[in-house]
Order: sequence, then structure tokens, then C-alpha cells
Amino acid sequence: MNLDVAVPAVAPDRLLISETFLSIQGEGKLTGVPSFFIRASGCNLRCGWCDTPYASWNPTGQVRSIDDLVEQARASGAQHVVVTGGEPMIFAAATVLTSRLKNVGLHVTIETAGTVDRGVSCDLMSLSPKLKNSTPEADDPRDPGGVWRARHEERRLDLGALQSLITAHARPARDFQLKFVVSEPAQLGEIEDLLAGLRGWDPSDVLLMLEGVSTPTRDRRAWVIKACTERSWRYCHRLHIELFGNTRGT
Repeated sequence: MNLDVAVPAVAPDRLLISETFLSIQGEGKLTGVPSFFIRASGCNLRCGWCDTPYASWNPTGQVRSIDDLVEQARASGAQHVVVTGGEPMIFAAATVLTSRLKNVGLHVTIETAGTVDRGVSCDLMSLSPKLKNSTPEADDPRDPGGVWRARHEERRLDLGALQSLITAHARPARDFQLKFVVSEPAQLGEIEDLLAGLRGWDPSDVLLMLEGVSTPTRDRRAWVIKACTERSWRYCHRLHIELFGNTRGT
């Protein structure tokens, strides 16, 4: 994949990091688990609804060494580390970082859109393929001229990369999840079409999470719960939003 302007220019043993923090994992199979988060800054996509624009639309942060990040994660006391973004897989240094985290005995989750296939060391590969609802609107003020709209639509799905990552992190040695951000029932067919092109997954690996940065109402959740019940998929709660709100460092 052509990453061109997506990767900030830093040394191969360093990463541009927007934030690190100790919190509770709010999404996915490990919801509720105390975890240390390492958020890389930089992304090859630009989701219109992105809830971490400081790591994508306007990637900011500090350049940190891998030694520093590993020591901070170890000293946090958490047994679980989440490497997230932005898009951590666009960085070559992610391979070294995840290997070092594993070597000090930590459980590693990587949160990625699944558009970049890179050899990394992790226990849970959290894949979030981007649906059509992720593409920025034509009048998005952050994207004058629609350059990122076109680039995002071209890049948002890579079935080859997704399949490779699923295969590499298949059970029993490792685990993965397929997490979809949804906003309306019409997207269910889009998800089913995408899943039909992949192999090696179980219904319990598929999670649906409602778009937004606030706790959804009961009425808004109803169709998602029904879809999960009918398909044996999982409803993906956003526990951190309920506990802390849409706040950095949580």
C-alpha cells in the first residue's frame, strides 16, 4: 500500500506518540481489563467520524524511543498493553515495539484498520475494517478539495491485508476480532458481503459498535442488539465513554 504522506518522518527506533495512559479497555473482547495504552500519531486514513483526530486529521505528539515506551508500560503495573492510533501498523517501529513488549511479559493488543500487513507480535489483533460510512463528506471543512475523501475511499479496505492478519493471528496461539463501526441497519449487508470474502473467522469474532462519542440510548441500541442476536455476533459496548466521557487519556 502506498502510505506516502501518512507516516511522520522519525528514526526507525522511535515513534511519534500522541499520548500514553493507564485506563480500562473500553471496547472488544477485553472490555473492562486494566490496560496501558500507547497511541501512535499518524494515519493512512481519514474517517469522517474519527474520535481521535489529534492522531489522524492533525497528528501531533512527541517523538518517543522504544526503550522509553517499553519501560513506561512495564512500570505502569498493567499486564495488558494496547498499541493503538491513529494507525500503528504504518510504522516500521511497531514490529520492534510489540516484540519488546512481549519480551517483558506483557499481553499486547494492536488496534488497526487492517489495511497494512506487517509482522508484529501481539496476543489480540483488533481489526476495524472501515465501512462506507467512514468516508469524509464532500463538504468536510478539514478536507478542502476532497483530496483525503478520495484517498480514504481508495484505501479503506484491503481484503488481502485483512486475510493475512486474520490467518497470522488465528487461534489457539493468538486471537483476533473484527470490529465494525455502524450507524444504520443498511450497513449490515455491507458487513456480510465483506465477511463473505474472508475465511477463518467465527461469528463470535464479529463485533458491532455504534458510531458516536456518547453513550447510545436504548432505542438507538435496539437494532444493533437484534442484529447481533440473530447472527451470533457480539454487541461492542464503549465502556470508557460511559465511565469517563469522550476525554483524552481514558
